[in-house]
Amino acid sequence: MENDNTSAFEGFILVGFSDRPHLELILFVVVLTFYLLTLLGNMTIILLSVVDSRLHTPMYFFLANLSFLDMCFTTGSIPQMLYNLWGADKTISYLGCAIQLYFVLALGGVECVLLAVMAYDRYAAVCKPLHYAVIMHPRLCGQLASVAWLSGFGNSLIMAPQTLMLPRCGRRRVDHFLCEMPALIGIACVDTMTLEALAFALAVFIILVPLILILVSYGYIARAVLRIKSAAGRKKAFNTCSSHLTVVSLFYGTIIYMYLQPANTYSQDQGKFLTLFYTIVTPSVNPLIYTLRNKDVKEAMKKVLGKGEAEEE
Repeated sequence: MENDNTSAFEGFILVGFSDRPHLELILFVVVLTFYLLTLLGNMTIILLSVVDSRLHTPMYFFLANLSFLDMCFTTGSIPQMLYNLWGADKTISYLGCAIQLYFVLALGGVECVLLAVMAYDRYAAVCKPLHYAVIMHPRLCGQLASVAWLSGFGNSLIMAPQTLMLPRCGRRRVDHFLCEMPALIGIACVDTMTLEALAFALAVFIILVPLILILVSYGYIARAVLRIKSAAGRKKAFNTCSSHLTVVSLFYGTIIYMYLQPANTYSQDQGKFLTLFYTIVTPSVNPLIYTLRNKDVKEAMKKVLGKGEAEEE
């Protein structure tokens, strides 16, 4: 026990994809490319939502929150991943692992709740258009965003310490490229059923409840859209919600698999590639989805670029 206690803070070895060395260089290039795209795309969304007065609306306030969240999420995990992919050193310090686990859990939870808040915003816009400005006033928007951030960080404040303090009996090899909760639970040398039950209960609150709220919101939205008589009106309502629905599908499709299954059925290989997907792909395509499907963002970008060209002339 004394040896285990002294080795508990020695750090971890992130095995990652070291069993597939031929993939590591390819993954390094792919991950770095997606990371740069994530930073560029999300910084653009935040900048546009600040400088263009037409985007000073609840929808873009929440979208800017989502972009900031995605930048934080990727910055908290990808630099370490790139370091491990580049060379033979696969280690991460105990403190580094603790920080990474805390922020991965926290920001994932924030995104779950924030997507539900954005769904409510779309419900108000489509189903209560005449009262939208009254319902989604700035104070309520700030409160809803605060609830999302506090929920995610509160959940992580409970689960991260519980996961890190599990006895590991000297085991340091984590079969993952991130300090993620299922992988860390998997190297524990004690019965983790109680912790898994707690994790499942909190996952229901932080993942399933927001998902149910999203589905209910879109149920009302679908009913309202079907009542619109003109095809142009239905198309406009669909375009208002399609970007958000796409982001929800991408995010929840992976997160539910990762956190709502028992650890003994957890496939490390599947887990790695799914984590890779929602860590690097989803945050980088979110700005692209909103830009391609949103006329306001396109016009704001043209306006900013047009100003830049005019100044150069």
